[in-house]
Amino acid sequence: MTTERQAIRMVREGRYVAEVVVTLTETDHEWSPLLSAQDVQKLDEVRSALRRGDVNAATKLGRVFELTPVAAE
Repeated sequence: MTTERQAIRMVREGRYVAEVVVTLTETDHEWSPLLSAQDVQKLDEVRSALRRGDVNAATKLGRVFELTPVAAE
């Protein structure tokens, strides 16, 4: 039996974090759930774009957030 469901994977690179929607395929295999090759490629492309500082390219594949440090009092 194979089922698919949507999930969000977070990619953090430097001061940016991207939320990327992927499809998880659940099977009876011991390594389940699995990502498709296309979703792995998408995660790699987002990470590469964030490393380059190309936020525009990353936003085409997911939601991008900039992290801001908070000073503790």
